[in-house]
Amino acid sequence: QVQLVESGGGLVQAGGSLRLSCAASGRTFSSYAMGWFRQAPGKEREFVAAISRSGGTTTYADSVKGRFTISRDNARVTVYLQMNNLKPEDTALYYCAANTPLRNTDVYYNTDHYNYWGQGTQVTVSS
Repeated sequence: QVQLVESGGGLVQAGGSLRLSCAASGRTFSSYAMGWFRQAPGKEREFVAAISRSGGTTTYADSVKGRFTISRDNARVTVYLQMNNLKPEDTALYYCAANTPLRNTDVYYNTDHYNYWGQGTQVTVSS
């Protein structure tokens, strides 16, 4: 089992940057594939980015491609989401999630594939 704690959210102007962190408990962090999701008020939770357990495979939602970067540091048991050129439509509660993949290169887009979730960190982008 793994526990996840997100941090790094805040209020930023459009065009600004933030880096979210998700710290994991336990010594098996490197066995998990990780993902970031977000949920705006009145909307469903949506996929943002995912990374394989080795870090060698990443994937992004079209809406954030070229602006956001997901990475992980297995030694620090942390996954990051670097967000640049933020837009008001990026405003949401951001969650990190973990699951046990079948293969080292697997990444997952669907919330149903993830077993563990953090509590979320709020990102607000003003225009």
